[in-house]
Amino acid sequence: MFKAVKLLFLYTETPLHVGSGSSLGVVDLPIQRERHTNLPMIQSSGIKGKLRSAFESNGLREQPDLMKAIFGPKSDNASEHAGALSPGDGRILLFPVRSLKGVFAWITCPLAISRFVRDLHLTGQQLTLSIDMSRVTDSNALVPNNCQLSIDNAIVLEEFTFAATKNPEVDKLAAWLADNALPSGDEYIFWRSRLKTNLAILSDDAFKDFCQFSTDIVARTKLDPVKKTVETGALWTEENLPNDTLLYTPLFACDPRTENKPKKKNGNGDLDANEILDIVQEHLTNGHARLQLGGNETVGRGIVATRVFGSQGGTQNEQ
Repeated sequence: MFKAVKLLFLYTETPLHVGSGSSLGVVDLPIQRERHTNLPMIQSSGIKGKLRSAFESNGLREQPDLMKAIFGPKSDNASEHAGALSPGDGRILLFPVRSLKGVFAWITCPLAISRFVRDLHLTGQQLTLSIDMSRVTDSNALVPNNCQLSIDNAIVLEEFTFAATKNPEVDKLAAWLADNALPSGDEYIFWRSRLKTNLAILSDDAFKDFCQFSTDIVARTKLDPVKKTVETGALWTEENLPNDTLLYTPLFACDPRTENKPKKKNGNGDLDANEILDIVQEHLTNGHARLQLGGNETVGRGIVATRVFGSQGGTQNEQ
């Protein structure tokens, strides 16, 4: 039984490659995608593994009982019990697309918004939006009142033109995300302000197409160490989520399953689910405000800025 939930937001600062293995398609190494929507995602196992690795290098290595309670035993003793922390899959919320005006836009869609509102409700928080989604069509987009993307009541994303309908509820959504989802540091003042003017809600189909065909595709090579030419067969392409993509994942927690539970910081009782998430939030905020996810760490891929949102407790969910 999960007793506490928070949301972990992941904002890409460098291209992110969380691979799904080799492919026979146009791209040799595609990113992970949902089967039924084809939208980009990050499997929960990768997120949990990165959190464990990051926290071990940030002081919790000296607290093995706490690490064991949060993440579970090491692989050789994994059958003892499960960890108290259970991240969900990373879901996409905002995707950056080149714009004729305003440099680029963050786009989203009714499907992504509805999922997010549903997941936000798990934390005990609500975001009520009175958006008439029927006005979001393949040729029409909803934008903020102070939209900096529009030219003659239209926005041009890549080579596609959409009629731009201003809607105050888009301002509300953009303000909430700027204040609660984007990283909170001073270096993000510009980006939080820009989101309030450069957000656009497109149809589900248009959003899916941009997320499929507007990712970064890069060619990689392996050179012969002597000749300094490309080795035979060592040329491949790989797909990345671009900079400035916003994803999120629910962080579920239950009380520790260990027999001898670690104590709370104040010493009053055993560690519980709420304090598990508080510890995670504290370490992400103070020690790992940025994480490296996915592959290609040695070439600077996968740097994401993090932010945790959610009230104490949240709602209970069946495990």
